[in-house]
Amino acid sequence: MLDHETAAPLTATKDEVFQVEEHGIDPIPDAERHGSAKDVFWVWFGSNLTFTYVINGALAVAFGLSFWQATAVVVLGGLAFLAIGAAGLGGVRTGTATLVLSRAAFGPRGNRPAGALNWVVSIGYTVVNTVVGTLALEAFLAALGWSGGAAPRALALAVTLALTFAISFWGHATVQFAERWMAYVLAVGFGVLVVLLVPGADTSAPATGPGAAGWSLAFVVMLAGPFSYLPMPADYTRYLPRTTSLRAVTVSGALGGFLSSVALGVAGVAAATQTDMTDAVAGAESLLPGWFRPVFLALVLGGSVTNSVITLYSSGLNLQVLGIPWSRARALAVSAAVTAAGSLGALFLTDFTTSLLSFLSLLIIVFAPWGGVFLADMVLRRCRYDSDALHRTDPGGAYWYRSGWHPAGVAALLAGGLFAALTCDSALWTGPLVAPLGGADLTLLGAPVAALVYVLLSRRTAIPHPTP
Repeated sequence: MLDHETAAPLTATKDEVFQVEEHGIDPIPDAERHGSAKDVFWVWFGSNLTFTYVINGALAVAFGLSFWQATAVVVLGGLAFLAIGAAGLGGVRTGTATLVLSRAAFGPRGNRPAGALNWVVSIGYTVVNTVVGTLALEAFLAALGWSGGAAPRALALAVTLALTFAISFWGHATVQFAERWMAYVLAVGFGVLVVLLVPGADTSAPATGPGAAGWSLAFVVMLAGPFSYLPMPADYTRYLPRTTSLRAVTVSGALGGFLSSVALGVAGVAAATQTDMTDAVAGAESLLPGWFRPVFLALVLGGSVTNSVITLYSSGLNLQVLGIPWSRARALAVSAAVTAAGSLGALFLTDFTTSLLSFLSLLIIVFAPWGGVFLADMVLRRCRYDSDALHRTDPGGAYWYRSGWHPAGVAALLAGGLFAALTCDSALWTGPLVAPLGGADLTLLGAPVAALVYVLLSRRTAIPHPTP
């Protein structure tokens, strides 16, 4: 009797728009594979047309960087999407999700702790995006003359949640469709925003340099976004035919994320040189002509939804990876319910959004090293996995190692996490090495540290699966 991961549907299913997707983390059969590498471009381009990158660009200036220095950091941060594009290659080869592939690096049991944390991160960021979208829609309603009381905010929350949940619930085909068509609209709107903000930028250098602390914090902010996507890319490539060019998949994904994140990041940098961006939405709005302000609020809402859709969709697959025997749709409904509860708490009971963001940013101590191990394992195996073994959660599979734990992967994760913790400078934790390093935050270097340790420890175990 096959478990819920490997059992195939009795009849062939189709991945169609506005129909509930039946597949979860089970391998997608070759007969049901479709699409091309350009689909990956739209997923990452659309989902990153979000106001978050405007905020990130503004933060770089707040850390003391000049316009040109901050712009350089934004561009270098955008190049990190090369890793996101490459991380989707395993999905093409195996037809399954990223957090199933990572069982090869950590073992089925060793994979679960990071998988659980990733679910928390996915829900946390979905809550944050939902709150931002709700507040933007509430401001839009206020501009129309409806303000005061809880009713406008409740309606705004209901609309934001409904859009996010419906798209994610229908599944993969609808997610791709929505990301593409929303990207067409958002790209035009955000393009106008860039044109309105960038020409007024103050490009003169600040009187004093940012120092090591300013540079490192700016890089952490810019790279944290792409790094947070590392547990997701294969979720959106697993339907592509095996014959799809792996190079095209990498380039398409990287280009999509790069274009949107860099354009909006530069807009944030430009805005921060002109006005106070402590409240980024209000700050950016103050620089815009009156006719564009309602459009701007709609852009903030739309960007929040496009980003929330992919994180919520992946969270449903994540619960299946943790061994919960639910269908993808049922698992996603649970994630959506938790998201709704968190959003209600943030908007009506207590303002914990800042605390939530601080907590999520602290988790980079885990996810930077996790990403380093996962990518190193993928390179060592040349993206060639034993697909059947990936879905075995009982003794005997090729990736069972020692009682379901891969010692090399776990040791590398701990080594990278220790380095990250010692050099982390966040609101909730400051590592003991931060002060001796002049205030520099080297958390992200936990990724190459973990990757190096993994390569040294796993040269005999992380080998490519023979090509049939």
